[in-house]
Amino acid sequence: MTIIKRIFDFYLDASIHVALAIFSLVQVTALSLGINVPKELYFLIFFGSIACYNFVKYGVEAEKYILLANRYHKNIQFFSFGCLLIAFYQLFFLSEKVILALLVLMAVTGLYALPVLPKHKNFRSLSGLKILIVALVWAGTTVVLPVFSQLDVLSWNAKVETFQRFMFVLVLLVPFEIRDLKYDSALLKTLPQRIGVKATKIIGVSWIALFYFSTFLKNDISQVILITNTSLALVLSYVIYVTKVNQKKYFASFWVEALPLFWYMLLFVLSKYFTLF
Repeated sequence: MTIIKRIFDFYLDASIHVALAIFSLVQVTALSLGINVPKELYFLIFFGSIACYNFVKYGVEAEKYILLANRYHKNIQFFSFGCLLIAFYQLFFLSEKVILALLVLMAVTGLYALPVLPKHKNFRSLSGLKILIVALVWAGTTVVLPVFSQLDVLSWNAKVETFQRFMFVLVLLVPFEIRDLKYDSALLKTLPQRIGVKATKIIGVSWIALFYFSTFLKNDISQVILITNTSLALVLSYVIYVTKVNQKKYFASFWVEALPLFWYMLLFVLSKYFTLF
């Protein structure tokens, strides 16, 4: 049982779970917009997400990422470098437009993590910007990159999908913001710090409403998309409702981050069902 727990903790700590979540959202984009995403982009996003997330988590200061003393973190470091090499190799098979968009997203990620502002601060430390940057990068990675791999411009439905993805990620971040309330520095001025847990939940529900009702802005709405988004909005509302400061260990880090996989599986199953019947 101890070995299984160690493997599971490594799965979470090494950002494999969050990379699977991002991978699932790319699949959602492919199914929702009816595009064929090249496998090289899937590999790039999955393995690149692992490397980037581990750098943000464990190497906000570059020298600390190179000179790690903890053996467990060193294992994550070696794993991350291996993933980075795999991700880098995929660049040779992707279009210039995708690479350019990827560079923009990497630059935003760098501003988020690295101390580029005065007094050795980064954009992550600026009040209110943290969750907006994360949501922006996720939306760009899981919608814009796949679309640019197949199309020259973002269609109207793709733009709506990008907005929905942005709102979806904002909702996912609410349980993390509430969980970290007792750990975050007061200088961060996170949403729960500024307005409290109850008001943060209310805002989270309003984001769910924006996510759901923007579905009707699309040019064409299939029955599959409508059922999927309705179910997802209900699940998200329940998650916000049960979220509290003192959470169980894996509530946010596993169950909340598994919601993109739930979205993909639900969309996939319903697509197959309506195709058969």
